[in-house]
Amino acid sequence: MSNTICLRNGTVFTGIAMVPHTSVIIRDGKVSDVVSNEKVDMLELPEDTTTIYVNGAYITPGFIDTHIHGIHGYGTSDASTDSILGMSEALVNYGVTAFCPTLYPQDHETFIKAIKAIRDAMGHEKGAKIFGMNLEGPFISKKKHGALNPTYMIPVDMKKMEEYNKAAEGNITLMTVAPELDGIHELALYCAKNGIVVAAGHSNATYDDMMEAVNAGILHSTHFFNAMRRLHHRDPGVVGAIMIYPNIACEVIADGYHVHPAIVKLLQRVKPIHKIVLITDALKPTGLTGGKMIANNEEVYCRDGLFVRKADETIAGSALTMIRGVQNLVEKMGIPLEDALRMASCNPVTVISRQIETGYIIPGRDADITVFDEDFRIKLTMVRGDIKKMSE
Repeated sequence: MSNTICLRNGTVFTGIAMVPHTSVIIRDGKVSDVVSNEKVDMLELPEDTTTIYVNGAYITPGFIDTHIHGIHGYGTSDASTDSILGMSEALVNYGVTAFCPTLYPQDHETFIKAIKAIRDAMGHEKGAKIFGMNLEGPFISKKKHGALNPTYMIPVDMKKMEEYNKAAEGNITLMTVAPELDGIHELALYCAKNGIVVAAGHSNATYDDMMEAVNAGILHSTHFFNAMRRLHHRDPGVVGAIMIYPNIACEVIADGYHVHPAIVKLLQRVKPIHKIVLITDALKPTGLTGGKMIANNEEVYCRDGLFVRKADETIAGSALTMIRGVQNLVEKMGIPLEDALRMASCNPVTVISRQIETGYIIPGRDADITVFDEDFRIKLTMVRGDIKKMSE
């Protein structure tokens, strides 16, 4: 295929605005120009330019899933580089162009092995890019363990933290901690020095605990509302602190179950839109339609978009995909499409801050692009100008 590609006649969301009847020019893996259809023919494009007519479909920055455990039978819990690469290839089917493979607490040896597996996968992706890894623990609260195994939730241990960072070779992008734990201040300072974004989650912190954490630089939150101390009129808790202070960002699982649609609407009213990040928190069997499904080392089945433990019928986790999350935000939660797309593409870049060459369709940025139709069907996924998925 030519080094120049023209995505012709789409409704382009640049990350700034939605622009109909517009075309995107990609050269050598970068966005070269965004122009109206009338001006495309005035451009002096190379003769071997590949033109793809999208017929009014939405052309948007590629989705970035910063919190995902697995998909299509591949999972971070496998502690396997092949599984991480399998996730990369599967994710482009859902419009994802970058992701942060997310680890939950496990025994120390397996945790280190899993970190190294992600590290070794980086640079070898055939699908979505890996934007570093996300450690969901292990320095989190057993009182708010959610679907995670509390056995492996431990007090803050700086020696172990240094082991994690060494094993990752500096590629830890995000880390979930419980702000009420002893030693969090030192941990937060260490993470700040090493470029790790710290998020409050799986936490029973009081409002005062959370304020101390904010002062130490903890300005993000993991799957907001889920597995954290509730809002109370005498103690706003973690939830209250995050809602009160606009500079604290938050993840949202938009499957309609983890967070009620009305709460998402409320969140949109009290938080700046650029501080809300759509995630899937998807588990290993996501996207599978048959066979035995295992998540968190337990057998599960999918019910209404959720994984449920066969043993006790409790919720085990999410089966959400990013394109379905965008659709849910729009159709079930009343969020404008532009805002839903910000949550899926621009905002993750803003929060993780390491990667600034993507997240927008503007000249000079990587051509990480997703095209979908009015029925939210993925038509094309492009990573650095390379087409990874295309359907008629």
